[in-house]
Amino acid sequence: MPELVEFTVDGVTCRAAPGTSLAAAMLDAGVTAFRRSRTGEPRGPVCGMGICFECRVAIDGIAHRRACLEPVRAGMTVRTGE
Repeated sequence: MPELVEFTVDGVTCRAAPGTSLAAAMLDAGVTAFRRSRTGEPRGPVCGMGICFECRVAIDGIAHRRACLEPVRAGMTVRTGE
């Protein structure tokens, strides 16, 4: 079993295997609302391959990153609701 790396989502420490997509790691950690729609509804990943843009989060201060296309890495800081 690979060594797990730690990353934070909205200030909460999470762990995942290196190379796991950030979206999968967040879902595994129980995070289901990645962003909000224009009307305030919670949104989460739909396609898992970068087409739908529903998994957008801020990663290390850069907004609108697609979590399904980013591999999780140690020290990553994620903010949802961006």
